[in-house]
Amino acid sequence: MSHARIIVDRDFTIADVSPRLFGSFVEHMGRCVYTGIYEPGHPEADDQGFRKDVMALAKELGATVVRYPGGNFVSGYNWEDGVGPREDRPVRIDGAWHTIETNAFGLHEFVEWARRADMEVMEAINLGTRGVDEARALVEYANHPSGTYWSDLRREHAAAAGTSGEPFGIKLWCLGNELDGPWQIGHKTAEEYGRLAQEAAKAMKLVDPNIELVAVGSSGKQMPTFGTWEQTVLTHTYDEVDYISMHAYYQEHDGDAASFLAEAVNMDGFIDGVVATIDAVKAAGKHTKQIDISFDEWNVWYQQGLETEDQPDQVAKEWKSHPRLIEDRYSVTDAVVVGTLMHSLLRHGDRVRIANQAQLVNVIAPIRSEENGPAWRQTIFWPFARIAELATGEILRLVVDADQQPTARHGDVDVIDAAATYDAETGVLSLFIANRGLEEAADVTLDLRGFTASEVLRAEVLTIPEGGDRHTANDLQSQEAVGLVPLEGVRLGDSGQSSAVTMSLPALSWAVVQVKVA
Repeated sequence: MSHARIIVDRDFTIADVSPRLFGSFVEHMGRCVYTGIYEPGHPEADDQGFRKDVMALAKELGATVVRYPGGNFVSGYNWEDGVGPREDRPVRIDGAWHTIETNAFGLHEFVEWARRADMEVMEAINLGTRGVDEARALVEYANHPSGTYWSDLRREHAAAAGTSGEPFGIKLWCLGNELDGPWQIGHKTAEEYGRLAQEAAKAMKLVDPNIELVAVGSSGKQMPTFGTWEQTVLTHTYDEVDYISMHAYYQEHDGDAASFLAEAVNMDGFIDGVVATIDAVKAAGKHTKQIDISFDEWNVWYQQGLETEDQPDQVAKEWKSHPRLIEDRYSVTDAVVVGTLMHSLLRHGDRVRIANQAQLVNVIAPIRSEENGPAWRQTIFWPFARIAELATGEILRLVVDADQQPTARHGDVDVIDAAATYDAETGVLSLFIANRGLEEAADVTLDLRGFTASEVLRAEVLTIPEGGDRHTANDLQSQEAVGLVPLEGVRLGDSGQSSAVTMSLPALSWAVVQVKVA
């Protein structure tokens, strides 16, 4: 049995909970769009061809903002191809994922889908093969009321489709995608990208001064230009942008589950490094405003060690429209890791104000669907959904005193990882806790300071189901093999009015505990 004490102090806060932390991502990649969110002819399709079963799960997931249309896809995409009558839209090659793009689904369809799904649109522009003129035209098309070429064309296209011609009102815009990466169409040096992004940002804000802009940061902490890329890009764009992006994907390597379960340590360090660089540029440039972070791609993604038919190198053998592509099957272990990555985002909620799990459906996603078939929740659906639902109010700064667990990649780490929020309006304290231990249960004591607990409102845990193991997953045959179940034995002090809460977490588990406090 391992042990941990978590100090939860009412006065030690980090920031308010940004609703945009619970974002998702829809890219024209694999089956995310076609047979994912959009499948005319499916028994669950609505009047626009949107799958109602997938939309219901997306709403249950609680995603608040959704990034579109990429991703690597956007760096070779002409947004004009996806507007206007479908019969007039060109069929194109997508070099990013070696597929055929029919353009049957484009900007109007996506904005309408997001409206029905109650999500804010985060639009990415192509700064790989295109530039300033296309960027400002897209903002005019999307946001200008009427009376100009692009705004009137939007209204014309909407009228022909029988939908509203009102402005889309897109607030969030990404200035390209992963242009530090040699794999990216239109890859650039930091100097080249910084100047282009600065001029595109200026032109876009001349069209709509109320938009918020995200500059491209490093595609990962492992990039050889990490740090210097951010410094150069922000030196050019600091006055024009509001955020800089971060991307990170994690996977288990060579059966090293202990290191994989501690990847939130890597995410913590990555965020701290970007914050330090932002603030160094701010100081050097004598700027007054604060640039924050948009962590607009993150998830578990098994990029190495797989030879399945849905891997990019296998798909690239022939040109297809929406082939299966990186449809990772997520296990109990993956779900616990996703929970801890969300803890990291909360712990840095003062600077990470936007985050997007990649992606929403089928492609490394919490939701899976089959063509002409059902849709279901993967294991990683559950920690995201519960945190998105229950993390409200203020993020608290916790002190965790826990037994240590050795890892090959991260050294000794706490066996318990946690985050918490407190909502003063409802008097509810929400704790999100993971036991990284593979073998031992963990006794956990919450030491409440400035709070008195009176009632346990909710206690749920995701762990290895009876008869399963850490690799157990939800799939087409066993769609509910893994989920949240009641966490028994969460106790307050004997008087019923307590400054301590105790519980025992099973080995390899993620839990949520909500307590009524005063």
